[in-house]
Order: sequence, then structure tokens, then C-alpha cells
Amino acid sequence: MAILTRQKESIKSIDKRVLWRAYELMQVSKALSELYEINKEVCSKYVHSTSRGHEAIQIAAGLQLTEYDYAAPYYRDESMLLAIGIEPYELMLQLLAKGDDPFSGGRTYYAHASLKRKGFPVIPHQSSATGMQAIPATGMAHGIAYLESQKLIPRDQNPIVLCSLGDGSVTEGEVSEAFQMAVLKKLPIVYLIQDNGWGISATGSEMRSMDAYEYAAGFKGLERRRVDGADFVEAFKAVEEAIKYVRTTRQPILIHASCPLLGHHTSGVRKEWYRGADLKDHQERDPIQVLEKYLAKLEATEEEFEKCRTNAGKSVTRAYERALASADPDLQDFDSHEFAPTSITKETGNRSPVGAEKISMVDAALHAMDEILKKYPEALFYGQDVGKRLGGVFREAATLAQKYGDERVFNTPIQEAYLVGSTAGMSAVGAKPIVEIQFADYIWPAINQLVEELSKSCYLTKGKFPVQSLIRVPIGAYGGGGPYHSGSIESTLLTIRGIKVVYPSNAADMKGLLKAAFLDPNPVVMLEHKGLYWSKVPGTLDAKTIEPDSEYAIPLGVSRIVQSATASKIKQGETAVIITYGMGVYWAQAASKMFPGQVEILDLRTLNPIDWEAVMHSVKVHGRAFVLTEEPLLNSFAESLAGRISKECFQFLDAPVWTLGAANLPAIPLNADLEKMMLPNSDKVSTEIGKLLKY
Repeated sequence: MAILTRQKESIKSIDKRVLWRAYELMQVSKALSELYEINKEVCSKYVHSTSRGHEAIQIAAGLQLTEYDYAAPYYRDESMLLAIGIEPYELMLQLLAKGDDPFSGGRTYYAHASLKRKGFPVIPHQSSATGMQAIPATGMAHGIAYLESQKLIPRDQNPIVLCSLGDGSVTEGEVSEAFQMAVLKKLPIVYLIQDNGWGISATGSEMRSMDAYEYAAGFKGLERRRVDGADFVEAFKAVEEAIKYVRTTRQPILIHASCPLLGHHTSGVRKEWYRGADLKDHQERDPIQVLEKYLAKLEATEEEFEKCRTNAGKSVTRAYERALASADPDLQDFDSHEFAPTSITKETGNRSPVGAEKISMVDAALHAMDEILKKYPEALFYGQDVGKRLGGVFREAATLAQKYGDERVFNTPIQEAYLVGSTAGMSAVGAKPIVEIQFADYIWPAINQLVEELSKSCYLTKGKFPVQSLIRVPIGAYGGGGPYHSGSIESTLLTIRGIKVVYPSNAADMKGLLKAAFLDPNPVVMLEHKGLYWSKVPGTLDAKTIEPDSEYAIPLGVSRIVQSATASKIKQGETAVIITYGMGVYWAQAASKMFPGQVEILDLRTLNPIDWEAVMHSVKVHGRAFVLTEEPLLNSFAESLAGRISKECFQFLDAPVWTLGAANLPAIPLNADLEKMMLPNSDKVSTEIGKLLKY
């Protein structure tokens, strides 16, 4: 009797209209699932997943998000999307990859929302990569906390972030990075973990030694709640309490919701292939049946339930017919929104102000950062050891934390994935993040985030969510840095579409490119050669330049002729162009002294987008092209560029396209003499120039 009394009190504490709205949404969700199954020859053309079994917890969450909030759903969160107000028709447009799909224009999967609509919570780009949204979502909360600390958003809104994850995804290492930062920085985020006991065909007991609730106990400061995710009343109250906790304390909480899995894992992995007796057990916890029992206690009738089912079925059928008849995407628009347009389209400011002094590249970077932080309060800078005690291992952040405070310039844990992935979330809430990977050799843990979350966002959301992210990466070898602090990574980065890659070779370019990269609304990786930072390497004094003024910016994708050949040598057909970047500029300068007037040096400065028009022009002028890189040559960007030159400039070439790079070995050896054997140098370049000019 006491249990029944408590149930009635719980029901009464929730407005009856909310209960009926939840029931209506559950019936719509079920009708969608059934319609897709009946029409599976059409609806399974593209892989999709439904929320059958998870409706209660998802609707409980979706109904309580406000237009000030942010959400990072996962691919099964169809009912959550319905609850925030997305129409079945809109979901079906995405299911069928139609042109009017409001999230992606037919570019991405069902229930992968990207939403920026008045009156709705903001949902940035959502990938399918399991658990990967935890870091961008935590980055959103991090960005909100930062903007609140600077009084850049109204404090009375108290926005929160809801990050939805399947329990199996919590075994991903990147989820632990997100939890770590959420408790370390006390971030306003709700982690909603939906646990149906399955991965695909693997059960929870096969995949993990503890569930997400138990795992979260290891993160001191992360509040936790368990909830029956099939019970709407219990779920609604738990979500209500969690959201209230986060809004008031501005600290994270985790809800672990146990749910039945009543549908297929996806349309492509059907339940009958591997599910057994547990299907019956799961069916007994159907959220619709659980809610019907609650509503019956409030004197709801079977006629009312049946009317709701019928209305849901009819509305879903109408939406399906309308979606089927809608237009497919415009095929001529297939390549739009690779990048968002940038405001920096021409060189601005003064590159060589009268009376300015020469500075090193590292100081040019430091001064540019100082000017950015001073001018843009939304900007913040974080990474390993960039805080005030050290100011960066290369002193590239010296004094910044002292000037701008620990909330704007701060150290992070050794979490490269968080460094990169958090910028997607920061960008979505309006912060402007600059982060630093300490050495290029350690960028690899961040590649998941760079590929899945940053690079695809602008394209897959049709321009709604470009990611403004500046990622600074010290790179390159000099003087015995060894195998884990000397590597070059540009070729790997350049296989990732949707990011820009810049590589300055002198102080003026460092400042101008850094400013343009910060102002670019797209992800930019800035490669900064450690050997050029202070011009201590013999032959690199020209990396020091007059410091440009504070307005100086160089458009990305514009190269620079560092050295020209003489007109007489060009006319006689005795010249070549060396196309290079970074340290290659200085090897080329030193080597070309053996061939006065015969060598043009083209510094690419930006590797993507590349200044292809300048490359073609120089090749046509000289008829001989030499692509020089510090990377191992085999299968590199340099070889790719040489191949493109060979194909598109074939009729202008008087000789094969020449290439030179490091030896094709897996790492830079520690011994300085062995390093010299592996890398290019001016003598090696000189030898190759001589061979090329003989053609």
C-alpha cells in the first residue's frame, strides 16, 4: 500500500499534460519504428537506428531542455529529438537523405541532428563515432563556463549541456578525458548514459567490468544518479533534479539509465541475428506499457490510449508520404561548405613598419597571441605547460597567463584528444579557442577528434557549424631532438579534408598567418618549426624579420617568392623553381648560392589551401620544378604535389619534377650525426639542383 501511495504522489508531482505529451511522443516514436520496418526496402537504403525501448529517458530529457541549452545526442536519440520539437517529417527527410533534410541536406545519417533554430536547444554536428561526442560536449560546457567567467553571456540564463551516450561507449578513453576535465574545471554538463545491456552483439558483461555509474565513482566531484530509464515518471524526476543541480551549482552530474532494447541495433544489424531469450525480458519493460499503467491510475481509458495510437500512426504515415515525394539533394551542390568563408581575403596591416625591430619567430608568435587576447575577450589559450609557471616549453606563452589570468591561459592534463576535440564545443558556444599540442609527435591521440568532430562539421551541417579552432603544433628536427620530438606530420594532416594547414618560415609570416588563422572560422593547424623559433640553427638568421604591426594578417592559401631568378637566366632556359616550406626555405637558400641567378624559391606558407596558381606560374616560367620537404619522401605531400605538377604542367616541363626529402625511415634517430644522415641539408639540396639544371 505504501508503494502505491508513493507512486501516486510521484505521478501527481508531474503535470498530467506532461505525462500525456510523453505518451503521445512515445506512440509517435513507435509508429516511426513500425513504419520503417514495414517499408524496410525503402527505409533501409541508408542505415538508421531507432529509440524503441529508450523512449522514456530520452523524452524526459528532451522535454526539459530550454532554448538556452546545448545538447549532444547520440545516434539512437530519435525520441529526444521528437521531445525538443523536431517533427517526424524532418526526421524522415534525413532518413531518406532528401535535399530538404534540415540538419544536413542529405549528407548524414538519421537522427544526427545539427540544429540552430530559435526556441530550440542548440545541437552542433553529431558524428557516429562511438563516444566521441563526450569531448566536444564537455568543450561546450567548458566554453560556457569561460564565457560566464568573463561576463560575456547573461548569467541568469544558466545554460547547461546535455551529453547523451550509450553505456558501451563509456569504455572509450576519450570519455574519461571528458569526465576528467568536467570535474577538474567544474563544468555545467549532464552526462546521460543509456544502458540497454548490449553493444552490437556483445553484452555488457563481455565488454566491461563495471557500468558507467560504477566507473564514474572514480571521478571525484562527478555526482551520480541511477534511474530506471523505462519508467517515464522516475526518469523525468531524475532529469529534473539533475538539471536543477547543474543550473545552480555549475558542476557536472551523470545519470545512468537502464533501458530495454526493443528494436534492432541498426537497420543493418537486425535483432533476430543474435538476440535470444532476453528479447522477452526486455519487452516486459516497454516504456509505453509502463506509462500506460501510470496514466491508468489517473483514470485514463483504453479508448484514449487507442486514439493516441491511431493519431500517431496516421500522422507518421502522412509525414512519410510527404517525405517520399520531396526532392532529392541538388547534385550540383554536392561540394558546398567544405569551408566557411573567411574575412581575411587580402594582406592587411604593415609587414615592415618604419622603426620596428627585428624579432624571432617565437617572439612573433608570442606578440600575436598577446594582441589577440587583448582584442578578443572570447579568445582563450590552453595546452600542456602553457600556464604561468613555465609559459610553454619553448617560452612561446611567456607572460600571457600573468596578463590574462588562469581562466584564459591555463595548463591542461596530458589529454591531446581533449585539447583538439574541446575546440569544437568551444566554437559552438561562441568562444574562440587556441590550443597547443606540445610536440607534433604527440598529436596522434587527437586525430579521432580532428577527423570525426572538427573536419566534417561544416560540410555535414551545410555551413551551420563551422569549427573555429586554432591548433598550434611545434614541429621538425634539429640538433638531437630524437625520435619523439622531431617528427614531421604534415602529410598525414593533409589527408584530412575540411582542415587548413599552415607552415610559416619566418617571424613576419608567423605573425600574419597566426592572426589570419585565428580569424578563420574553420579548423586551422599551424605547424611551427622548432628549429626556426630562435634562428639558432646555422643558416636560419633570415627567419628573424622586422615585426609587422598589430593589424598584419596574411590570407591563408597565398605563397611568397622568397628568392627570384634573374631574367637573363630565365630567358636562356637555365633556371628552376624550388617549391618548399619551413626549414626547406633555408636549405634552398644556402644551396642556391652555388647557382647564382638560377633558382627561384617559392615558400608555400599554407599547405591547404595551396596556392596552386602560383605553383603553376612558376613552373611555366622555369620549366623545371623541385619539391623539397623535411618529411620522409615516400607517399608524402611532396610526392603528391610533384605528381600533380607532372600531370597538369606536363607541356611546360623541360625535365622531370625533382623531389627531395628525408630518408624513408620510421623515426628521427637521437644521435645528431645520424639525424644529419637522415634529413635533407643544403649540401644534399645543392647536389640535386645541379642534377636538375643539367636537363
